Amino acid sequence: MKGKPLVSIVSAGLSKFGKLEGLYAREIFAEAAKEAFDRCPKLDPKKDIQALFVGHMGESYEHQGHTGATMADWAGLLHVPATRTEAACASSGAALRAAIYAVLSSLADVVMVGGVEKMTHRSTAEVTEYLAMASDYPFEQWHGITFPGLFALMATAHMHKYGTTEKQLAAVAVKNHYHGSLNPKSHMQKEITLENALSSRVIAWPLKLYDCSLITDGASCLILTKPELAKKYTDTPVHIIGSGQASDTIGMYERESFTSLTAARLAAKKAYEMADAKPEDIDVAEVHDCFTIAEIIAYEDLGFCKPGEGGQLVEKGETKLGGRLPVNTSGGLKAKGHPVGATGTGQAYEIFLQLTGQADKRQVKSAEIGLTHNVGGSGATATIHIYRRG
Repeated sequence: MKGKPLVSIVSAGLSKFGKLEGLYAREIFAEAAKEAFDRCPKLDPKKDIQALFVGHMGESYEHQGHTGATMADWAGLLHVPATRTEAACASSGAALRAAIYAVLSSLADVVMVGGVEKMTHRSTAEVTEYLAMASDYPFEQWHGITFPGLFALMATAHMHKYGTTEKQLAAVAVKNHYHGSLNPKSHMQKEITLENALSSRVIAWPLKLYDCSLITDGASCLILTKPELAKKYTDTPVHIIGSGQASDTIGMYERESFTSLTAARLAAKKAYEMADAKPEDIDVAEVHDCFTIAEIIAYEDLGFCKPGEGGQLVEKGETKLGGRLPVNTSGGLKAKGHPVGATGTGQAYEIFLQLTGQADKRQVKSAEIGLTHNVGGSGATATIHIYRRG
């Protein structure tokens, strides 16, 4: 039995991901919250939930701040203390850490944690500008660098150092689109071929259209409690047994390496130690594939393979459903979508389904230990969580 539980997930909810026209972020979050409440009939939200933490990256999309109170209102949790966390694309991964702190401190017995972003009503140029705020302003943003550009630098460095190929990058996209086609809540529910991926237009070489995650609307949430209280609410809790978070320089230009994320490695080390687990213990993982190279680097940073072997791992099919270690069974950011504030707890939602046997066509057989890897910006923040079936 791996790891002592820190907290237990007793329910989870996810909105449909996609272009949700005519809806505000608050309405999308309410959809995710409703699913979480409906999954847990023994929970009385107004009586039992004592705090809310919401990951949300940017006010610019809807010209709306004060996200914590707004989401509490629309989730029917009007008088609950509500707090927004911001860590770029790792905003709800950081929110999950805050929620764990709240439960472990005994300031709250039951907590809701989630994330939300409404993005698709803005132009691609506007979204690119808002996302770029998670990079360094005077030395990256000001000079016109964008996140496709930053991750293209990582990709070319990885190719130069290890011989990683465009075909291996494309293999990540093909795999995740296949997984997304099995997920009724994913934004992109169509399979693609290697030829589709390799022939798509260049965004920032070597990254092409199918190497990049989607601009998406969506929300996600979890309900956490103390492990000793979990059975009061469900017969099938999922325990969080490891949690790690680390930071790195905001500017990528200051880092020693472009082929690995130090924050992810450090956060993973903490999470593995806390969970008394090793990479080979993981049965299913959701990793931050904002670009295909990010998934390959994640394999290496998480210890799923040696540095430089990530491309081979995906090319051999080891991270596909039915492989040795299925990764991004939800479709990942690449196909499920990347509503940035919702991504961290959205990953946890997929692991919750997998470890409770509710993942339907994408179910990983006998999955007992799961992992989520959520990255902010070009790697200045990383949160890693490890989960065990209750």
